[in-house]
Amino acid sequence: QVQLVESGGGLVQPGGPRRLSCAASGDISAIGAMGWDRQAPGQQRETVATITPADLTHIVDSVKGRFTISRDNSKRTVYLQMNNLKPEDTAVYYCNMWVMTVTAQTYRPYWGQGTQVTVSS
Repeated sequence: QVQLVESGGGLVQPGGPRRLSCAASGDISAIGAMGWDRQAPGQQRETVATITPADLTHIVDSVKGRFTISRDNSKRTVYLQMNNLKPEDTAVYYCNMWVMTVTAQTYRPYWGQGTQVTVSS
């Protein structure tokens, strides 16, 4: 079994920063790509940022220049640094990882439970 646990969500004022973390635990043999999705009320889930094992990153245009994704492989953790937050960034943020377990021979996607980020004054 694999679990992804997110932390760092909450209420933040417009223009402020916030860092989300997501740590994986369980029967893990290897971790591939990691990323963050978000879903705002009444909207479809969108991919915000991804990072490969070689630290190649992709950031969606709507947050480029404000959000940064990084990973710490020794901690099995992915981070999302969000700066200059705007009300339209309000959403539930979900981390995801492609994980190979000890018993499986292929990578499978896993998601965290989601953490709410609310940008409001």
